[in-house]
Amino acid sequence: MGFRANLALKLGALSNPQYRRYWLGSLGSVGAIQIATMAQGWLIVDKLGGSPLAVGFLGAATAIPTILVNLFGGVLADRVDRRKLIMSVSAASSLLLLLLAILDSTDTIKIWHVVAIASVQGLVMGFDGPVRSSYFPLLIHRSQMMSAVALGSVMWQFSRLVTPIAGGFLIRYGGTESVFFVGVLGWVSMLLVMISLRVKSPPPDKTRNVVQDMVEGVKFVLSRRDFVLLISLTYVTHFFGMQYMQLMPFFVQRFDVGSAGYGTMFSTIGLGALTGTLVVGRIRNHPKVGYIMLGGSLTFTVAIMAFAFAPNFLMALVFLYIAGLANTIYFVVAMTVLQLRVPERMRGRVMGVYTITFSLIPLGGLMGGVLASIYDERIAVFVGAAILLSIFVIVGVTQPIIRNLNGMQLSDS
Repeated sequence: MGFRANLALKLGALSNPQYRRYWLGSLGSVGAIQIATMAQGWLIVDKLGGSPLAVGFLGAATAIPTILVNLFGGVLADRVDRRKLIMSVSAASSLLLLLLAILDSTDTIKIWHVVAIASVQGLVMGFDGPVRSSYFPLLIHRSQMMSAVALGSVMWQFSRLVTPIAGGFLIRYGGTESVFFVGVLGWVSMLLVMISLRVKSPPPDKTRNVVQDMVEGVKFVLSRRDFVLLISLTYVTHFFGMQYMQLMPFFVQRFDVGSAGYGTMFSTIGLGALTGTLVVGRIRNHPKVGYIMLGGSLTFTVAIMAFAFAPNFLMALVFLYIAGLANTIYFVVAMTVLQLRVPERMRGRVMGVYTITFSLIPLGGLMGGVLASIYDERIAVFVGAAILLSIFVIVGVTQPIIRNLNGMQLSDS
């Protein structure tokens, strides 16, 4: 094997210059998403004195518009130049964060401002998820799909590792407004990268109208049992399992660790998830990858239940690390199966259905906020994780199509 071929094998999708540039730009925008979300929660709780219910409303304001737009966003991703759509999303996101930063820095910010801007950002994100997920396959060879999906996970997890520390530092010394200004730079970097790329989407079939395309996409997903199960499990994981992320400011108050501790907790999740991505690289071709995937999800739920009642800050970090590691195994395998098995002409619409899942984190936060306001944040997180545990046990026992996934045949339909 020649040097170049060997290097390409080691680098995977990063050996492709266009994908490498896209990945670096995406790292900036993903960092902007992560750091802004973190700062919004801190702004409402610490600076504006908001309640758990207020944090829940923030989550709902972000999630509901995204869910409403996701399916249409998927259709649009199959009908227009995906590159230009990503550019539009990046520009709009930059302006929204800039507005939030200005309101915060001038001390005119109110809770309703944060919620209103989050709801508009939610509309924009309804286009972002489907178009990102359907664009990156255009930049790589099919043989690099698992690598690209894993690198996408690395991007998110590295961001989760670094941005909370940076965000905690910025909040402490520059206030939440400085975080929002940094977020603007992240989105601008993505915009500049997309301007530099020249890979265009394949020409769409314009003989059908938007409603027909939307219906066709939903019907396709429903016709595939593997798609229905994998997407549904992703939905419930984000809704029930990720409530701890929305309620994290209250655990920070419970442990009395301040903004630095807030950043450390999110970074620990990111470190665990980054480790999980490396683990997936080793087990991705395992014939029992379905069992490993389900085992990771079960481990995740148990770790979150333990985190809810961790006796001290150090133990909380241990459980968060385990949760981040275990949960990543499920997501990388599930996303790879979907990307390999979806036809190119349906990719945007299927990803539109799939990426609804990311909106379920803040929506689940609304449920968690209600439970936390009645009881406390520990009960809320424990109940959500316990429900998720039950769902994965039932699916693992009753659905052989999931537990029998073979890592050597992930593209088999």
